[in-house]
Amino acid sequence: MAINTEAFNMLKAKSDAAGVLLVAVSKTKSEEDILALYNLGQRDFGENYVQELIKKHESLPKDIRWHFIGHLQSNKVKLIAPFVYLIHGVDSVKLLEVVNKEGEKIKRKIKCLLQVHIAKEETKFGFDLIEARQAITHVFVETSFSNIELCGLMGMASFTANQEEVRNEFSSLKLLHEEIRSRVDVDKNSFSVLSMGMSGDYELAISEGSNLIRVGSLLFGARA
Repeated sequence: MAINTEAFNMLKAKSDAAGVLLVAVSKTKSEEDILALYNLGQRDFGENYVQELIKKHESLPKDIRWHFIGHLQSNKVKLIAPFVYLIHGVDSVKLLEVVNKEGEKIKRKIKCLLQVHIAKEETKFGFDLIEARQAITHVFVETSFSNIELCGLMGMASFTANQEEVRNEFSSLKLLHEEIRSRVDVDKNSFSVLSMGMSGDYELAISEGSNLIRVGSLLFGARA
């Protein structure tokens, strides 16, 4: 399926104007489609299958910044640790520990986001608000995770037509992000990312403070 050039140009203009990073969700999409967006200037792409990400990284331009956006299994961290730009879905302290360990092995500081469960659906992964505070304390206060750069928070809202519910969920994550930046001894320059918003709710997410959106179907069409 060909990319939607008009949608990309619109999204890129909107995100750039708002100071928001646009990550093109390219999972299951062809290398040709990724290259088409690349040739329009897109450099950030999101994948959620480790083997697919490795294959694309090996064959596509090396200045692409690959974001791992799926649920990452601990035993797969070592496969993407050498090159991944940002791991979005860190949803347990155990996974943080594994990422730090793999980063130490290869002498690399790996960028991560904590995934916070803000949606009503039970199927989504992530820390709840209390667990997220505890994890932040664990990383920045109690432990020396010298091979992790914790860049911020990520959350996905409920899949619902109720816009007020979605707004409230985004708002709760924004408040947590602000609380951590103000109360915990974090590097405010590095702990700056608030990732909220996908194809169906990115505009609402931006209005609630998101500075990173992940968009797939608007750019590439429905997932295969």
